Amino acid sequence: MDWELTACGLRGHLTYAPTESDLAASLSATTPAGKAWRCLRCGAFVVGTPRRTGPADEAPIVVRGRALRDAIILRALAVERAVRGFVFLLVGGAIVSFVEYQGSFQELLNRAIPAARPLAQVLHVDLNTSRIIADLRTFAQERPATLVLVAIAVFGYALIQFVEAVGLWRLKRWGEYFSVVATSVFLPFEIYELTEKITVVRAGALVVNVAAVLYLLLSKRLFGLRGGRRAYEAAREYESLLQVEAAAEVTVAALQPTQPQPARPAQPADPVQEQGTGAQPAQPAHAQETGQVTQ
Repeated sequence: MDWELTACGLRGHLTYAPTESDLAASLSATTPAGKAWRCLRCGAFVVGTPRRTGPADEAPIVVRGRALRDAIILRALAVERAVRGFVFLLVGGAIVSFVEYQGSFQELLNRAIPAARPLAQVLHVDLNTSRIIADLRTFAQERPATLVLVAIAVFGYALIQFVEAVGLWRLKRWGEYFSVVATSVFLPFEIYELTEKITVVRAGALVVNVAAVLYLLLSKRLFGLRGGRRAYEAAREYESLLQVEAAAEVTVAALQPTQPQPARPAQPADPVQEQGTGAQPAQPAHAQETGQVTQ
C-alpha cells in the first residue's frame, strides 16, 4: 500500500515552488494543460499553481519515510492511550453507580454467600479465606466518601490518558513531553503491582510504557538528550531540504532524454579460434617454395 499516495488522496497534494531558480525548474514541467509541479509527498506532477512557495530550506516537513514511521508509532500509542482512558472512564462510572446502590449490594452479598456455601463445599472452596470474597466485603463496607475519592482519582487518570492521546495524535511536541512525564510517574506503581502478582496484562502494560518512554526520549531528543530541541529541529529542516533536492534530482533524471548507445566496432577474428575450426593459417612464401610446412 502506498501510504504517501493515500495521504495525498485524503489531504491533497503538497506542491512547493522553491525560490531557487534551478530547483524550481527541476520541480516543474510544462504540459499541454499548463505548468505542473511535483508533489513533495507522493512525487506526482500536479497541474496548476503550487500550494506553497519559498526557500528550499523552509519547505514544509513532509510526513513520509522516517517521519511517516514516527507518525504511525505515535498515533498507535495515542490509540492505546485513548482505549485505556475509555476503560478507566467506565470504571469510574461503575464506582459512582455503586455508591448509589451500596446498601443493596451489601444485602445481596449477605444473601449470596450463605447460599453459595453448599456448592463451595462440593468444589472444596473455603469462602471464609477466599481473596475475592474478602475484597468484595471490603469494597461493600467502604464509606461512600472513600468511594467517591476513588472515583475522582480514576476519572483523573482517564483524563490524563485522553490528554496524552490528543497530543500524540496531533504529533505535538508538548504531547510528547506530557506523555513521558505522565507515563514515568506511574511506572513505580506498575512495578509494585508486579511484585504482588505477575500477570500477562500487567507485564505487557509495563513493557509498552517503558518502550514508549525510551522511544520518545531518544527519537524526539526530549529534555536535552542528543542535542535537544535545536538538534531535533535542525534534523527536520535538513531532512526537508534533502527531500526537495531529492525530488528535484529525480525530476531531472526523468526529464532527460535517453541517449542512444554508440555502436560497438566489430571485433577482429581470433586466429586461435580459426585454427580450432580447422582453417589453416597462410604459409610464408619461402616455405611454400621449398615445400616445408611451418609447425
